[in-house]
Amino acid sequence: MEDNLNKIVDILKKEYGEKTKCALNYKSPFELLVATILSAQCTDERVNKVTPILFEKYKTVEDFANADITDLENIIRSTGFFRNKAKNIKNCSKILVEKYNGKVPKDINELVKLPGVARKTANVVLGNFYRIPSGIVVDTHVKRVAKRLGLTKETNPMKVEKDLMEKIPKELWIDFSNWIIYHGRKYCKARKPECDKCPLEEICPKIMR
Repeated sequence: MEDNLNKIVDILKKEYGEKTKCALNYKSPFELLVATILSAQCTDERVNKVTPILFEKYKTVEDFANADITDLENIIRSTGFFRNKAKNIKNCSKILVEKYNGKVPKDINELVKLPGVARKTANVVLGNFYRIPSGIVVDTHVKRVAKRLGLTKETNPMKVEKDLMEKIPKELWIDFSNWIIYHGRKYCKARKPECDKCPLEEICPKIMR
């Protein structure tokens, strides 16, 4: 298994680059936090169409904290679940202003206390902006690809993350997360995986269920 895992890592590194970043557009840890909250049940492509408008209107954490909730909802409507997301973003911003002087904390235990922020979101922010390997991002792509590659048998994101963290060296957690996400979008798609084009095809056990 270890030898196979090393091959997987080497192939993914060659395919997607040694250092990677998430596909969301952002200029600050707070913008990445907001974009990641918006990305729940939504594509990064859609989020990247919404955030330029959002960040043009609300330029600071204080702006978001004081935002009119209806205006905020209208801007992010196309990302889905917009009422809940707007409420979480506004409340999250208020807490950041009141408790953290408008800064995004670098501690995962503090981050996950914020409204709308679970481990996945916290890992995205800490890994991609601060390069802090707090864990492995488990979204739908990571969960699917990891299972097909035989790296986990779990379906619960927390358990999938635990399995991957036990197998993947900590110094690779950030990039491995991004590699698998890229791979899930490019080749290992949910409905029609392009196995014939996949660089992992020869070593993949193809565990589809």
